[in-house]
Amino acid sequence: MSDTDLVYLPAYRALEMFRAKTLSPVEHMQAMIDRAGAVEPRVNALSYTHFDEALQKARRAEARYAADKRTRPLDGLAIGIKDEGDVAGYPTSNGALVMQDYVATSTSPMNDHVLRAGGIMHARTATPEFSGTVITNSKLWGVTRNPWNLRLSPGGSSGGSGASLASGTSALCTGSDIGGSIRVPSSACGLYGLKPTFGRNPTDSPFNLDGYAVDGPMARTARDMVLLQNAMCGPHPDDIVSLRPKLHISTDVQSIKGWKIAYSPDLGFYTVSDEVRRNTEAALEVFRDAGAIVEQVDLPWTADILDGAMGHLNHLMGTYLTQFADHDPDLLMPYTIAHLKSSRGSTAKRFLQSFEVENDMYRALSAVFASHRLLVCPTTGIPSVPADGDGVTDEITINGARVDPLTGWALTLPFNMLCRCPVVSAPSGFGQSQVPTGIQIVGQTYRDQDVCRAALAYENVRGQNFLTDRNRPDLRPG
Repeated sequence: MSDTDLVYLPAYRALEMFRAKTLSPVEHMQAMIDRAGAVEPRVNALSYTHFDEALQKARRAEARYAADKRTRPLDGLAIGIKDEGDVAGYPTSNGALVMQDYVATSTSPMNDHVLRAGGIMHARTATPEFSGTVITNSKLWGVTRNPWNLRLSPGGSSGGSGASLASGTSALCTGSDIGGSIRVPSSACGLYGLKPTFGRNPTDSPFNLDGYAVDGPMARTARDMVLLQNAMCGPHPDDIVSLRPKLHISTDVQSIKGWKIAYSPDLGFYTVSDEVRRNTEAALEVFRDAGAIVEQVDLPWTADILDGAMGHLNHLMGTYLTQFADHDPDLLMPYTIAHLKSSRGSTAKRFLQSFEVENDMYRALSAVFASHRLLVCPTTGIPSVPADGDGVTDEITINGARVDPLTGWALTLPFNMLCRCPVVSAPSGFGQSQVPTGIQIVGQTYRDQDVCRAALAYENVRGQNFLTDRNRPDLRPG
């Protein structure tokens, strides 16, 4: 097996080989560390790295496998942990210069689950400042680039996780999603990513109480996504909203024959490029080949729902950021300053109105779900945007029309509003830029197992990405 084949090996397959003693966790870890040395100067997916310590932990995992001792679900795997949630004794920057000296004194609930499952934190993955936009660019860490096309963004805010997986420097990665931050980079990097039901995975205070904000898995294959989700989920003593009992989702491919899937090309109001639409419709044929019945539907949503979403986000996230307002504004990115300014006009009345918008939205979606098990739509309206934008003044156009650089090109925020609906982003094809595109597989409330089952069935027919050089990014020098 070549070094490149080794770093793109599906995580579930690596675990099988660890158990069979045909691959050492040390060999696997070292391959990804070497890969990071080769590609990171161009991709910039990782913030802090802990390679020496990770190799020591891989040696201990190797010894457990060699002695046929009991191993854990992720034992020995290199997990890129988003540089947002804490790990006790290690720095967490949130992509912000104002936090560059912060060292955590406790471990985030989600990270606690992952590490207790045997995952090894070999690196932290880059995020925009305070996960505040859908590109990954910060003054502390610089620009993170899409391995498929270095001029373009891997998306955000879990863009470092997406870029790390696509470039072969992590086996699995964690992400968080308050407006699309798992699904946008999953789409732009050709990955599978799950925005779980609110409460399914334990999350940090205070945003564990905000329905928009969830943590979830990102992976190169659907099976790997479910593998990590099973490790991440379940109740935690530090999170009052974490759901009981723990939901275990099968990683086996199961039939979706006869399932009725609703298709919305634009959720009623988004602008979607022709290439994304073509790739979405090709993905629907995959579902048909898997035995599902696909029907196009009309959702009566309008762009006004995004005003409701921003009323919610400005009131909570914008207000949260005011603690950093007294710092030198030159330390902050334009998108953070924009959130701070927006929060000043926030009112309790506008925040309450966002709840009314969400309920109206769900009435319309519930009517679709009365006769369909799933909804499928694009994840983004275009494959990606320039990597070095500022998230505020960027001129993003779709079909010749300018759209908002934060909310206009990603069709994700409506499902943070409808936070009990789980969503998988799955790859659908490539754009002319050679950057991947994705679809969202939206489930009925609390039916995480449905969206994962559909993703597994979809991948089983479509095939896995990243298995050969033909469907991997070309990151050779030159």
